[in-house]
Amino acid sequence: MLSPDLAKKILCEALHTGGDFAELFCEDTSGTTLSLSNDGVEDASYTRCRGVGVRVLCGARCSYAYTADIGEEALLATARAAAAAFPGEKDTTIPLPPFRPVCYETAGDGFSGVNNAMRVSLLRRLYQAARGESEEITQVQCRYMDSEQRVLVINSEGLWASTRRPYTRLAVTAVASDGTESQTGRCAPGFGQDFSVYDTLDVEALGRQAARQAVTMLHAVECPAGTFPVVMDGGFGGVIFHEACGHSLEATGVARGNSEFANRLGTRIAAPCVTAVDDGTLAGEWGSLNGVDDEGTPARRTVLIENGILKSYLYDRANACRVPHPLTGSSRRESYAYAPTSRMTNTFLAPGRDDPEEMIATMSEGLYAKTLGGGSVNPLTGEFNFAVDEGYWVRDGKILCPVRGATLVGKGSDVLMKIDRVGPRMWMAQGMCGSVSGSVPVNVGQPRIRISAMTVGGKGGKIEG
Repeated sequence: MLSPDLAKKILCEALHTGGDFAELFCEDTSGTTLSLSNDGVEDASYTRCRGVGVRVLCGARCSYAYTADIGEEALLATARAAAAAFPGEKDTTIPLPPFRPVCYETAGDGFSGVNNAMRVSLLRRLYQAARGESEEITQVQCRYMDSEQRVLVINSEGLWASTRRPYTRLAVTAVASDGTESQTGRCAPGFGQDFSVYDTLDVEALGRQAARQAVTMLHAVECPAGTFPVVMDGGFGGVIFHEACGHSLEATGVARGNSEFANRLGTRIAAPCVTAVDDGTLAGEWGSLNGVDDEGTPARRTVLIENGILKSYLYDRANACRVPHPLTGSSRRESYAYAPTSRMTNTFLAPGRDDPEEMIATMSEGLYAKTLGGGSVNPLTGEFNFAVDEGYWVRDGKILCPVRGATLVGKGSDVLMKIDRVGPRMWMAQGMCGSVSGSVPVNVGQPRIRISAMTVGGKGGKIEG
């Protein structure tokens, strides 16, 4: 995207007012989105995002400027804008080390050879499978997206790192109705891979899964409220750790003391059966980085909690200037229009050794939360509130009936200490995570786990039967 000579000129301009470090983030991303509903294809769009961000660090202070104009004069002006935050003056012929080019791009066809007929065919298969699952399915909405992000990170320490990140996702939402009320079911897998991933995906099974969830919840009873043991399935169940605990381990809050886990490295923050990991190196995963993060640090696997002991935070360069900590390859941003900060990638509770069936069989009464939905969390305190999209009531070790309207209320640090079972098989689910550096793709995951006691919100009374 830039020549080495031009890159050096921009970096020198960015440093001329006294900055210690300068960085260029160059991006070229193209993407396609289509949606299909009962009336057929209703939306199709193509987007392209191309530009350069200039960041300057001076001690713990940071300035950032960006431009969509990649001409030389515009780039130099952007560098001067970033430099203007600092009042000093240096020689603009600052010596810089030679660049060390490193390419992390993996082989792949991208999406250039994919036409809209191929995309629509996927959507129609998804739609027909969901609609055909039950006569009670009244609406189906399907959505497809793909994008390819090409990134080049250059800095004043000689880094010249490039990578390519493909993303694609297929989503289906099914609505079941009995004429009086309605319930929805949803399934939305995503991948850090090219279009060929759909050759191995059972598209029809996804549609049927969303429809079955909607029909099941249509015939569910209202969930009771109180404090009960909760068995929580894997996949999107991991969103509770991500939101209520993971954000509190990001340096964005930790370095400023705005986290309940600040200054607690080496201490117990979870039950001994809990190990939590963030891993941006997993091949083909939705939250992976394909080699390097958004400031050029190699992606890595970071053990956050090991057997209940806090081992690491997630750190980026700017926050490491505030509170020294090894970089963890966790710097992310939505696009060149955002300065980076520490963010999660693929974050999950590691597999344990407990029998998943025994978790339910040994419950006297409680909730089996099969699928979680949206919620809210205060990252400073870890207090959260999450909806259960698909839940079942358990009594005397057996699943009694489906329940709806359930919510899970608690505090991240409390929940971590009350996990008393962790199953042997971990799986992940996909989402978009928003923070100060924009919205980025992440995976959340865990095995099936059991929490010994948790506040369950609901509208129902005691369930008979």
